[in-house]
Amino acid sequence: MTTLLVTHPACSAHEMGEGHPERPQRLRAVDQALEDEAFHFLARDIAPRATIEALARVHSRDYVEAIQRASPAQGLIQLDSDTAMSPGTLEAALRSAGGAIFAIDEVVARKVDNAFVATRPPGHHAEAATPMGFCFFNNAAVAARHAQAAHGIERVAIVDFDVHHGNGTQDIFWSDSSVMYASTHQMPLYPGTGAMSETGEHGQIVNAPLRAGDGGDAFREALETAILPRLEGFAPDLLIVSAGFDAHFRDPLGGLNLSEADFAWATQRLLAIADRRCGGRLVSLLEGGYDLEALARCAAAHVSALMRG
Repeated sequence: MTTLLVTHPACSAHEMGEGHPERPQRLRAVDQALEDEAFHFLARDIAPRATIEALARVHSRDYVEAIQRASPAQGLIQLDSDTAMSPGTLEAALRSAGGAIFAIDEVVARKVDNAFVATRPPGHHAEAATPMGFCFFNNAAVAARHAQAAHGIERVAIVDFDVHHGNGTQDIFWSDSSVMYASTHQMPLYPGTGAMSETGEHGQIVNAPLRAGDGGDAFREALETAILPRLEGFAPDLLIVSAGFDAHFRDPLGGLNLSEADFAWATQRLLAIADRRCGGRLVSLLEGGYDLEALARCAAAHVSALMRG
C-alpha cells in the first residue's frame, strides 16, 4: 500500500494561548513519531492553501471573509470561550483544509492508495457559519464537497472516532442523502450533540455514543454493530475518516479508555470496507488528541495500519 502523509510547517504557527490544549506541540509529536524508520516508505507532501471557492462549498463566502478579517496582526483574537486566532491561525486553517483537498485529489487520481492529513487546526466542530471547539473550517466537509464537485464522486461517507461528537459535520450534512456521517464519541461531553436519535433527514446520520469509562470492547462493539454494517449498506464511493485520538485513556479532555491497538483495529476495519465498497479510496484527517505521548503513539498505529492495508 502507498500511503501519503500531508502536512505543512505553517500548521505549527497557529497559537491559541498559553496552556491551551490545542497547541503546536501536538503536530510536532505526530511528526516525530512518523520520522521513525518504520515510516521510511511513507509518501510525503506539503499541504497547499484551500481556495475561497473550495471553502465556499461548505461555508458561505461571508463567513470565510469574516474569518479572514478577524485574523490579527499580533496577539490573540477570541472567537468563543475556547477558540482563538493568532497571526498564524489563518494560514494554518487554510493549509489544513487545503491538505484535505489535496489528499482527496491524490487518492481519487490513484496516485496513492490512501492518505493521512496531519494538520491543525482540526475541523469537525466548525458549522457552516460558526467557528467553535478549536475549529475554523470543517476540513472533512470541505474535502467531501470537493470530491463531489471536482471529481464527480456521488456518495461520501465520513466516519468520526474523536471523543467529541462532530456537531459541525453532522449539521452540514443533516439533510444531504449523498453524505453519510457516522460517529462514536463520549456522551455527555462537549458539544452535547450526538444522541442515537439524531439520524438526519434521510437516516444517513449514525451516532453510537459511548459512556465515560468505556474502553476498547465497547468501542469495537459500537463500530461492529451500529456503524460498520450501515457503512457497508451505504456503499460509499469515498471514505473520509475524522481521526481524533482523544478517546485514548491518557487524554485529559475525554473519559474513554481506548488504546492505540483500538485505533489500529478501527483503521483496519475501515480500510477493509473501503476496499470492498470504494476501491480502497480512504482519506484520514487529524482531529483531536491532546496528550502528546498518546497522540504520537496513536497516530503511528493509525498510519502503520494504513500502510499495511
